[in-house]
Amino acid sequence: MRRSLVLSFLLVTAGVFGQNSPSAAHQIATPPSSPLFAPTDRDAVMAYWSQPDRYTVTIPDNAMDKGLWQVRLTVEGSTWLWNYNKVRKVSAPPTADAAPANDEQKGWEAWVAARIARDRWDAWKEATASNQRVLGKALPAIDPATPSVEPPMPGPIPAGLLALAGDPPKFARSVVPMQHQVKFDDDSIVYQDNFRIWNQRYPFYRYAQGVASGGTAVKTLPSDRLDHLFRLAGVNDTECHVMRAVSMLEGGFDSINTYDTGFVSVGFIQFACLKEGAGSLGGMLLGYKTTDPDQYQKDFRAFGIDVTPTGALAAIDPTTGGELYGADAAQRIIEDKRLIAVFQRAGHKSDPFVAAQIRSAKQMFYPADDTVTVTLDGGSVLTGKVSDIVKSEAGMATLMDRKVNTGNITMLTSVVSQIATQTHPESFADLAKYEYEIVDKMRYRTNYLADASLSQPAPNSRSYSRTSRGAQNRRGRKTSGG
Repeated sequence: MRRSLVLSFLLVTAGVFGQNSPSAAHQIATPPSSPLFAPTDRDAVMAYWSQPDRYTVTIPDNAMDKGLWQVRLTVEGSTWLWNYNKVRKVSAPPTADAAPANDEQKGWEAWVAARIARDRWDAWKEATASNQRVLGKALPAIDPATPSVEPPMPGPIPAGLLALAGDPPKFARSVVPMQHQVKFDDDSIVYQDNFRIWNQRYPFYRYAQGVASGGTAVKTLPSDRLDHLFRLAGVNDTECHVMRAVSMLEGGFDSINTYDTGFVSVGFIQFACLKEGAGSLGGMLLGYKTTDPDQYQKDFRAFGIDVTPTGALAAIDPTTGGELYGADAAQRIIEDKRLIAVFQRAGHKSDPFVAAQIRSAKQMFYPADDTVTVTLDGGSVLTGKVSDIVKSEAGMATLMDRKVNTGNITMLTSVVSQIATQTHPESFADLAKYEYEIVDKMRYRTNYLADASLSQPAPNSRSYSRTSRGAQNRRGRKTSGG
């Protein structure tokens, strides 16, 4: 009885949830010259989603154990943290926090940490009181990101921090996550909104109504299953090893994420549409549609998802039947969990879709054929491909990890230029002698040089600095002896 009363209360007040989300204002993609869905196709999509129990929203199944009200990072707080990092000109991978750049910033960091701790404590107290009133239980339990005893007030914000980044909003809030269940004829998928971010300083959180699922991790799939999928995609063994290693940091072929700055992210390396509603996700879908249109129809168009000829997302709004493009389509996919579930179902059920992901990952992010150009001190220019100087799987995985997560490997030019200045190579290929050093300087989210499952750079490429000093010493002895 209590559960039904709680559900009734929440459904009546559901309109206030998700108010942390950004403004609906966004760029509108240029529509294609004619609709992608014929009226009969649109009507079929609408009829499918209108069937009973296709989509239900309820309180979570674990509400009586975890609490209805729970503590979450706020979108506003996350956005402030992103701007704070930007204005102080520091950055870090998503798996780490940006370090202070000087002593003044260390003081700012102490204040920000104290403010986050206090906000989380206040949000936890509010959640506990709300759960006690409605559920009769003192929930939720304090999690590791919330202080176990009441922290002191943080005091006034440092003047330099206020001038640089502005007064921050609340970093934590008591919210009510809701459970969304989407039922297909051959699959059933459950999400919770107000996703719990593991890092309370995560600067990329943007949509409280967003959801996420890591899917089935690639590392848990049987080897013969993976071999089949990579063969289906037409990649070789080395490319397979590298992409498998990088995917360990991203998710499964069926993973999805709609809560952060990727907007809609899908698959084993998180193809993302970004704010324009296109990006690598649109490119991957376009490649799939072009390569296998019949299977693409079954996996996506039958449920109201498509891609324009220019690689922008397109979606049928299951409620109104409107055909949306680009950023508008991405926004609707974030808001209506039926649409993001289409991507996850395809990752569950469709080997051709998985193969399309692998092919696109190679085309977009595998760095072997990327061109690198360096200018030496004397003005001569050396140009070559990444594969001319990076021979190992660990090296390729390091560069691919950076390219997947940042969109480029432009830092490689400065790294190679620095080494070239010290070592005076006669050809671009000579830089392969220093592969270990190059890869070590390009490390991003993880250290693939310590991954025994990947081939490694030659041991003699471990330190160009020692090689350079040795050559200079030998030249010096020869000169003095002459």
